[in-house]
Amino acid sequence: MRGSTRAVAYVRMSTDPQQFSIENQLAEIRRYADLRGFELIRVYEDAGRSGLTISGREGLTRLMEDVASGSADFEAILAYDISRWGRFQNADESAHYEFLCSRAGIQVHYCAEQFDNDGTTSSVLLKAVKRVMAREHSRELSVKVFAGQCRLVEKGFRQGGMAGFGLRRLLVDEKGTSKGELGFGQRKGLQTDRVILVPGPSEEVSVVERVYRMFVEEGHGETEIASALNRDGLRTNLGSHWTRGTVHEVLTNEKYIGNNVFNRRSFKLKQRRVANAPDIWVRARRAFEPLVDEVLFERTRAIIEARSQRYGDAQLLDLLRDLLRCQGALSGLAIDERGDMPSSSVYRRRFGSLLRAYSLVGYKPEHDYRYIEINRTLRRMHPDVIASVMTGIRDVGGEVERDPITDLLTVNGEFTASVVIARCQETKAGSLRWRIRLDGLLAPDITAAIRMDVGNATALDYYLLPGLDMTVPRLRLAERNGFSLDAYRFEALDTLFALAARAPFEEKVA
Repeated sequence: MRGSTRAVAYVRMSTDPQQFSIENQLAEIRRYADLRGFELIRVYEDAGRSGLTISGREGLTRLMEDVASGSADFEAILAYDISRWGRFQNADESAHYEFLCSRAGIQVHYCAEQFDNDGTTSSVLLKAVKRVMAREHSRELSVKVFAGQCRLVEKGFRQGGMAGFGLRRLLVDEKGTSKGELGFGQRKGLQTDRVILVPGPSEEVSVVERVYRMFVEEGHGETEIASALNRDGLRTNLGSHWTRGTVHEVLTNEKYIGNNVFNRRSFKLKQRRVANAPDIWVRARRAFEPLVDEVLFERTRAIIEARSQRYGDAQLLDLLRDLLRCQGALSGLAIDERGDMPSSSVYRRRFGSLLRAYSLVGYKPEHDYRYIEINRTLRRMHPDVIASVMTGIRDVGGEVERDPITDLLTVNGEFTASVVIARCQETKAGSLRWRIRLDGLLAPDITAAIRMDVGNATALDYYLLPGLDMTVPRLRLAERNGFSLDAYRFEALDTLFALAARAPFEEKVA
């Protein structure tokens, strides 16, 4: 009898263009339900989610939690096919989740497959083959995408990432004709468009040249250079104070001599982020207009390498032990900001990884303590961010006052706004998460939450969260969060500034 078995649907679509949209999957699932006598009571959805891992797939995670709780109000799960269930790189993981459902008395049905998932020998064999095929599809696609990226890099096109201080991203069409500069947070819209790096404002280019001269010709270290730039009121491209690490980045990045470098780090198939050895980097020389003479850059590199070479392994470890005694914890950021020891890259190069160096001095972090230094950096950044928001409001004609104790902004005497910076955290599986605290005591009308990028160096995007719609004290955001939250997501704060803008009007006299 129709409707005798209660069932739920699970649908998924990755970010890649596919012929199987969510709507098409649901149409096939409903047709299957009608034919087989299922009553479809609910849909679990993962739109724009990769099937490589369960991490970040909130739909499947909720589904498995409902199954594991023992209180599921359904007896069957309908998925379009095995690849929608997942393209797990370990086929046993796909089988594991299905087994958990089976153990709870809930059967998984693959509606578009040419076999019934009935436990027969043929269906078991076909499922195993299909799971491997789903995995291999992702592997082959990853290889093709990487090869395509490498070809574009070799042609001089930029593959992701911020331009950096002194540089800007220029959008060009397939013929190389300029289409204009990309602003902060902007992305190319057409698949055929490309991005190259070009010199930024002349004042920033002058600062880059000054940094190199101070290091090579005047013999100043990174910490001294950072102090000098800060004394002169200069800021990085992110609007923050200069540090030893940010100066070191300028001195060591090949993009300042026009080289396009790719594959320094990998995160293939969402398995594990790794820092690649320099011999497998993809490099296009003189792809962009350089800001620094190559001879000067090589002199800089020689000084930095010689500085690290004068330390033996034992001396490097002694310095690391001293840092551990002083701070109680170790991190790459803590090493980079210590002026009397080599950078963290030296430790990676000498010992293979930071974790191995840590183990050699008897330090085994139970947690990733980098967040301590990152939080300090973000706290230092917060006043500059507040000032930037206030400037943006005033630029559009709005009035804004800041409470010196709480940092709460009152805009035009009409509404209040709180500005928070959300640190990017990476799970063990490589997924990204952000935690946002909503201040219940201040109860701002709008919370402007700035999500930082994976390196916590620059803003990724912005959420304008209205107090009336936020009923929980904390939010935990993934890379994509569904319409209920991502409806409040913006690439810039222009929407907040538009709310603050004053529109003049003339009174008409009858």
